Amino acid sequence: MKVLIIGGGGREHAMAWKAAQSPLVSQVYAAPGSDGIASIAECVPIDVSDFEALSHFAIEKSIDLTLVGPELPLVGGVVDHFKQKGLKVFGPSKAAAQIEGSKAFAKALMEKYAIPTSEYQAFTDYEAARGYLHQVGAPIVLKADGLAAGKGVIVALTMDEAEVGLKTLMKDKKFAEAGARVVIEEYLEGEEFSLMALVNGEQVTPLAIAQDHKRAYEDDKGPNTGGMGAYSPVPQIAPAVVDEAVRTIVQPAASGMVHDGCPFTGVLYAGLMLTKNGPKVIEFNCRFGDPETQVVLPRLKSDLIQVIDDVLAGRKPTLEWTDQTAVGVVLASAGYPGAYAKGGTIGDLAVLPDEALLFHAGTRKTDAGWVTNGGRVLLVTRLADNLRTARDAVNQDMAQIATDAVFFRRDIGHHALEAAEK
Repeated sequence: MKVLIIGGGGREHAMAWKAAQSPLVSQVYAAPGSDGIASIAECVPIDVSDFEALSHFAIEKSIDLTLVGPELPLVGGVVDHFKQKGLKVFGPSKAAAQIEGSKAFAKALMEKYAIPTSEYQAFTDYEAARGYLHQVGAPIVLKADGLAAGKGVIVALTMDEAEVGLKTLMKDKKFAEAGARVVIEEYLEGEEFSLMALVNGEQVTPLAIAQDHKRAYEDDKGPNTGGMGAYSPVPQIAPAVVDEAVRTIVQPAASGMVHDGCPFTGVLYAGLMLTKNGPKVIEFNCRFGDPETQVVLPRLKSDLIQVIDDVLAGRKPTLEWTDQTAVGVVLASAGYPGAYAKGGTIGDLAVLPDEALLFHAGTRKTDAGWVTNGGRVLLVTRLADNLRTARDAVNQDMAQIATDAVFFRRDIGHHALEAAEK
């Protein structure tokens, strides 16, 4: 098979890396890919939003299967375009991708099918939203309704933070049209985890869970980011809780979308909170999570391409996992998730040992070496028999390549280690 990966970030690097391991696959392409992905796939300079050029390339190269990484082309309808051309693609239609493209759509779906989530209201009028804020009080969560690269969420612990956050979204238009409608949600407390499932209509195949670390700085301080690191498995989340989440959240969402005439095919990501009343939905995404993919796929012993082929054919796939723990840590540009410079120096990546899995996210290769080319620069994953050993190893790796131009969190996985000590 020839496989095309649409995208060029760390998640897509992990997808390409896993696809290249498949005995079914003869060639992996990535569009646009990156200098980092070029080590395992042939990169083609086509933008993820240029559907016509992407499909033309897929036809020209006789691509057998296309996997879509980022949310932007999915919400824009790349899957519909590929299917109209008779191409095999794994991802949701434009209608189904609304589950990520519109927070209000997702909330309405959950309300209709009694899927446990936080109380909420959606607003397009600033004064009405502000009035509701003062009615419910803080802590509270504000979300831009549309796509905001994982950064359109404001967790306001005080009313002052809530007022500033609402103004940032609706008046200052920090996320442009994504914030034209704002969802104001109840603040949920508990243990957070990410559950991704391979879905085809009502068929749901859950993957191993992971826990992402959204805050920029250690001890979960600082602004929300696209994710500073992740680990899998998550020992403080019992298997029975995961089973409950599949039964009460993922399966009803998949079945509900079939019932509503927008069946979902692809990776359905559920960001969940284990509250005192059981698991509840924080958010749905319509694709593999980033950075969760970079720790979940390294634990998957099964052939990802065979698994996806089975899902698309309506067959029940076989999933086999390693018992080892994967810890992935993001190296980010200084200033991220705010303003940051590009072109910063990174330490010599050649010093990383073979056991360190390196996934490039925002790097560029120059004659002088690798430099930064994005907010999240790269991610290193280590597998080990326990979480502490894996984290110690990856922190040592990161310390070798960190410079003044970048930073990383050293406490990835601290929730699990703290839970184990109680």
